[in-house]
Amino acid sequence: MTLDDIKAAVDAGQTVHWPNTGYVVYKDRLGQYLITYVPNGSCIGLTDRGGHGLNGEEAEFFIARSKDSAENPGSPTRSEGQGRGVVPGGAGAFPLGRQL
Repeated sequence: MTLDDIKAAVDAGQTVHWPNTGYVVYKDRLGQYLITYVPNGSCIGLTDRGGHGLNGEEAEFFIARSKDSAENPGSPTRSEGQGRGVVPGGAGAFPLGRQL
């Protein structure tokens, strides 16, 4: 996903992950796009300080597949658990309890 794709998906209310479901991209109340590691709450900016380069590879970002998208096999999303660093049977993403 490109930077613009990620921002558009987040703005549309879709859940974007990087590079596995433990990381969630969100927009805080100040309009900053952040990546949070859900299990411990640590976060980094979606981009470098200049706001142009992603803090990760484009291919590592994906939209979580909902149960409804299973009926649409052409969807560009990945099923939960796919991606680098995922342990089979590992925990999925959880909603953020707070936004910074």
